[in-house]
Amino acid sequence: MKKISFILLLALLPLGLQQIGNFWVRTADIALLYVLLAIGLNIVVGYAGLLDLGYVAFFAVGAYLYALVASPHLTETFAWIAAVFPAGLHLSLWLTIPLAIIAAGFFGVLLGAPTLKLRGDYLAIVTLGFGEIIRVFLNNLDQPANITNGPKGLGQIDPAHFLGRDLGKPLDLGFMELSSVTLYYYLFLAFVLIAVVISYRLADSRIGRAWMAIREDEIAAKAMGINTRNLKLLAFGMGATFGGVSGVLFASFQRFISPESFSLMESVMIVAMIVLGGLGHLPGVVLGAVALAVLPEGLRWFSSIVDLQQLTGGRLDASILRQLLIALAMIGVMLARPKGLWPSPEHGKSLQKKPASGVAP
Repeated sequence: MKKISFILLLALLPLGLQQIGNFWVRTADIALLYVLLAIGLNIVVGYAGLLDLGYVAFFAVGAYLYALVASPHLTETFAWIAAVFPAGLHLSLWLTIPLAIIAAGFFGVLLGAPTLKLRGDYLAIVTLGFGEIIRVFLNNLDQPANITNGPKGLGQIDPAHFLGRDLGKPLDLGFMELSSVTLYYYLFLAFVLIAVVISYRLADSRIGRAWMAIREDEIAAKAMGINTRNLKLLAFGMGATFGGVSGVLFASFQRFISPESFSLMESVMIVAMIVLGGLGHLPGVVLGAVALAVLPEGLRWFSSIVDLQQLTGGRLDASILRQLLIALAMIGVMLARPKGLWPSPEHGKSLQKKPASGVAP
């Protein structure tokens, strides 16, 4: 009953936020995208214990894949593509998502293969480098053949369609109008709910338990007959697919993407979300993602009411002060809750057995 009430509350949330302003509905949309990304990264970091600082690369793969097949860029750049598709590619979102899953999963395995023997800081450095390589490629693949349009980015991306309905346009129900950002909210919410179910099922499966065994002690897991190589590759590939789907949804929502949207800071923020919420605990991961997604926008709204820059005598820009306040909030939370806002219940505690009859404790 509580789950049904919670889902009903989520369904009604954008209708209430829409009355205040579409800014808050858009903030909820971005928060849902971050939740989807955090759930995917939690498979790699939270379940398998593999620190991945290049996760935003898979986000970029999905976004650019959809942008290329759902915008006029390729037909305007390459004459042979225009000859084959005179009306343009304009591939549907629902056809692109399976392609993004395959592409992101492939890159996930490609990242995982050379890092199988790395752990801790070394693994973090390699994955960080992988994320930066993808971003640099996207930034420079405008020559000699203009594939990604370089730092200028890709625009005129088609919006998502559902049952013939263009989600980029408001929907008039007669008694009320649903804005475009509200329609996207329901689309993102559906994908988040699917991701939550998949993540829960994975955690309770034999594969999920094997991942957690690797996280706790890889040598012991290998000694017990667990194929750590294949399972680590599976974790990288499975987590990457969530990033690819998120990228497709992001591109259809923003209608414009550029390499700046996939910087290292985005990967760091996603890692911070799952650590702040509670590593490996799905409710905590969702809470951490929502908190860190909403907090910057809440401060942006607050700065529109109160001149933050004037509070420092004009010495600090409002955007820099917002980042400072976010950092202070994160430090405060981690000091007060070192295991996260909603950590997983502790397992593995030895049972306190009662002493046998006639034997002193």
